[in-house]
Amino acid sequence: MIIDSIEVGNFRNYDNAKLEFHPNTNILYGDNAQGKTNILESIFVCGTTNSHKGSKDKELIQFGMEEAHIRMYMTKREISHKIDMHMRKNKGKGIAIDGVPIKRSSELMGLSHIIFFSPEDLRIIKNGPGERRRFMNMELCQLDPVYLYDLAEYNKILMQRNKLLKQISFEPSLQDTLSVWDEKLVEFGEKIIKRRQKFVDEIGELVQNVASSLTNNKELIQMYYEPDVNSGEMEQALNKCRERDLKFCSTNAGPHRDDLCFMNGEFDLRKYGSQGQQRTCALALKLAEIEIVKKTVGDCPVLLLDDVLSELDRNRQNYLLDSIHDIQTIITCTGLEEFIDSRLTLDRVFRVKNGTVTLEK
Repeated sequence: MIIDSIEVGNFRNYDNAKLEFHPNTNILYGDNAQGKTNILESIFVCGTTNSHKGSKDKELIQFGMEEAHIRMYMTKREISHKIDMHMRKNKGKGIAIDGVPIKRSSELMGLSHIIFFSPEDLRIIKNGPGERRRFMNMELCQLDPVYLYDLAEYNKILMQRNKLLKQISFEPSLQDTLSVWDEKLVEFGEKIIKRRQKFVDEIGELVQNVASSLTNNKELIQMYYEPDVNSGEMEQALNKCRERDLKFCSTNAGPHRDDLCFMNGEFDLRKYGSQGQQRTCALALKLAEIEIVKKTVGDCPVLLLDDVLSELDRNRQNYLLDSIHDIQTIITCTGLEEFIDSRLTLDRVFRVKNGTVTLEK
């Protein structure tokens, strides 16, 4: 897969901008707070419907404007595609693929495969379980349309069940209808648990191999799935938690409470890992994502690197750069550092200043 070009209008700090990318290495450089990350964000939003930061649509629209546009041209298996995205402050986003409007944002998922890596990805390791569930969901939704459907259904049922729990506190007779929602929640929850387990088994092995190579076998990083409820036990767990659910008006068992664990020997990296170990783990996770995409869909993803190289030591820099020579990469940095020049061929270079992009090479 290759991103050929991106056009934005009234997006973040951009009035209008158009960039045509090289199939290999593209560099966006300039001082901080000029808009480099915003270009990467526009690509990720157009490919996945979501901001890597979790920003809402209205936050992506340029200050003082009512709407923003993104248009992305891409080539996948020698077939060209165009994605048009229209964001409005007080309405849902409008999306068209090859000129045909789609009814649901989920129809876009899987058309492109984009991996975003920034220093903030350390949050996956050291922040709360929500970050790690978001990582699993984002990757699986790009890879598996069945998972995307199951997750959407589960979230809708979960929302309805929680709404019913609140209503029961005012109308106790409604409790008889709770079992209907439990049955549907179990149906889709079990599917999510099984798919996540398979995904973590696959990517966990890759993470371990990458981390070992990065550290010359000095560190053994292992990744585990920590389901809130084991497969086959969700119905029992819901029954056990029912009294608590009714008391707190929320669902206290299910995959919406899952987590991932990263261990280095006997140490839990989420709690006790040094910043260097957490960086190694985050880097291994992102490189493992690339391999999972190649294996699952038989195509290369596009890699977005947001000021990552300055955060890594020379060994990790070299390993990363050696690992991405065969995929399209778009990199942001504050300057054309000498080590980049010596490690990569700079196929296309853009200078970013005050929301203006200038092609230099």
